[in-house]
Amino acid sequence: MESICPIDSRCANEIAALLSPPSPLQVQEYYHKLLSRRNCSSIIVKQDGNFGKGVYAAVDFNEEELVLKDQMLVGVQHSSNKIDCFVCSSCFCFIGSVELQIGRRLYLQELGASGSHGCDMSDSSNTSKYNHDTDSSDGEDNSYEKKEDGDGECSFGGSEAKVHLPEGVVQSLMNGHMRLPYSKEFSMPPAVPCPGGCGESFYCSTSCAEADWESCHSLICTGEWSDTARREALLKFIKHANETNDIFLLAAKAISSTILRYHKLKERCLLEKGKHDKSHLSNHCDLTILSEAWRPIAMGHKRRWWDCIALPDDISSSDEVAFRMQIRDLAFESLQLLTTAIFDRECEPLFSLEIYGHIIGMFEQNNLDLVVASPVEDYFLYIDDLTYPEKEKAEEITRPILDALGEDYSICCQGTAFFPLQSCMNHSCCPNAKAFKREEDRDGQATIIALRSIRKGEEITISYVDEDHPYEERQASLADYGFKCRCPKCVEEQP
Repeated sequence: MESICPIDSRCANEIAALLSPPSPLQVQEYYHKLLSRRNCSSIIVKQDGNFGKGVYAAVDFNEEELVLKDQMLVGVQHSSNKIDCFVCSSCFCFIGSVELQIGRRLYLQELGASGSHGCDMSDSSNTSKYNHDTDSSDGEDNSYEKKEDGDGECSFGGSEAKVHLPEGVVQSLMNGHMRLPYSKEFSMPPAVPCPGGCGESFYCSTSCAEADWESCHSLICTGEWSDTARREALLKFIKHANETNDIFLLAAKAISSTILRYHKLKERCLLEKGKHDKSHLSNHCDLTILSEAWRPIAMGHKRRWWDCIALPDDISSSDEVAFRMQIRDLAFESLQLLTTAIFDRECEPLFSLEIYGHIIGMFEQNNLDLVVASPVEDYFLYIDDLTYPEKEKAEEITRPILDALGEDYSICCQGTAFFPLQSCMNHSCCPNAKAFKREEDRDGQATIIALRSIRKGEEITISYVDEDHPYEERQASLADYGFKCRCPKCVEEQP
């Protein structure tokens, strides 16, 4: 039976207005303001009738030169990855210390903790899950694959601990009583807890904590500051997202940030009109203000999730309709849980299934893998590069810990994020730029590097797929994005 969302019919006109494609002038104005706020004058965003938005060089770039560092609009760390990596919930840089990173992971490993809600916030298990499987080095492969997580216990890159450390070592690492040799060379910012006290979100600074709280977290925080019913509803939503697809968490952040922007814009508008007494105001949606608050999402939204999601290999074409209906029902189930938790009457259209589907579809087609390299890996490499006798002395302490961590000791922070500027970059199988993390890029921002010299006025392109794959495989992968590539490489290789 088809899921029916009453808000879709009740707010049909408002939904249609929000999903109406922005005009070329609106696109130009939005990205001009965005680039100005970021003091970025080296690129421009243009839109044409054939290929939509594109990013163009406003200056000449040399090979391997930084083209863009793009701050995410919204991002989320993968739930299971929270066991392996303790990072800032806003910028996703590693926090605490080398000792805390190692001790925390070994502690959770010993518990057999589930990655279903943060680290240890829930006892739910992960079931079959539709997740992005992307290349962690550059985030360019965006294929959908159905994953089975078995009994729900978090794997540490498929490797179990090889050695049990003496009693008390793990606790000493976590509480800071044990200092590892040379760990001061890999200092990290101390962990700042969520101001709402949820015990799940931590930050690298009070500024990151405040920014995340004001942008979205204040609506989706499960801390004691919120009432019991709301907190329980949020926990149910989070549990469902972690058991099905954590892209729902990203959608919740997008809706929360839009709601908070709406109320800030409305308050500013009232102040400008001199209406300080708000008691007489209605709680009906002001579509003009809501459209402005929605604009960052409107610039990126594409097709609905259940329409654009790639058909998994184990689903036959004869079952496609049923599969897409199942995905739609899954989204509706998630939406109902989110609506119970954070519904806002003035922003009611945001809680329609049509809007929810477009938000998730935008993330499906425009997301980039969020990857931040682990300082734990750098630490052990540093120890390995020491010379005798310093190396031998250090390894007396570090070798048992490394053996306890197992082969996959160097797991990086992994997640999914939406980047407003990077998402405007068009595809080419012979791109002139790529997403690539440099040694100094230690947060979750997207980093775009020139693969060759790029002249002023030239379009900056990246590859959405592995450009080394054969022509047929590239075209099949790109079909999920709704276009057939006609770049010079494809034209040359076309049979």
